[in-house]
Amino acid sequence: MQKAIKFAILLVVLFGWEIVAPLAQVGAAQILIHMKTSLAEDDAQICAVPNVAWAMTKAGHEVKILVDASAVTSMTKGFGWFNSMFRSDSTALDRATIPERERQSLAQQMGVSLEQVPHNYGEYFHFLKKIGVEIYGNQTMMLLYEIDPSQVDSSVSPIPLDQMVELFSSADQIVVY
Repeated sequence: MQKAIKFAILLVVLFGWEIVAPLAQVGAAQILIHMKTSLAEDDAQICAVPNVAWAMTKAGHEVKILVDASAVTSMTKGFGWFNSMFRSDSTALDRATIPERERQSLAQQMGVSLEQVPHNYGEYFHFLKKIGVEIYGNQTMMLLYEIDPSQVDSSVSPIPLDQMVELFSSADQIVVY
């Protein structure tokens, strides 16, 4: 321990506090994942979100997801004329199965058993919520898509624009999908 303290003092003397201070800052970053693209538009983007959120959470960061733009449709039960008639109890993400090879890869990378990895993306977002990820949805986009907030998946908390501003301004890092 004394060697570490002496080394830190030497670095401050040689390089100045401005250069060394960022190295001394240890702790969790506040990360906002801005999920904007619906499953129907580009499944690769929206399906990457939970993987990144889980990895960041596992690394000790505080993660929040903002479901925005067309992505709100993927988190809405029965969105679209066909789904409203025949599948009104599920979201597009509930119906999107996680491929077995991805589940196996996640189990290995996250150090968990395969049984602990969700089977579909709807389950995945509920899993993230259970491990501490906060998930919010843009209430204004819901209004524009004529989505009743009561039809939005329970893992998502609808928020108004002023609360979105707070999410963006309080984040240390913003990742966009």
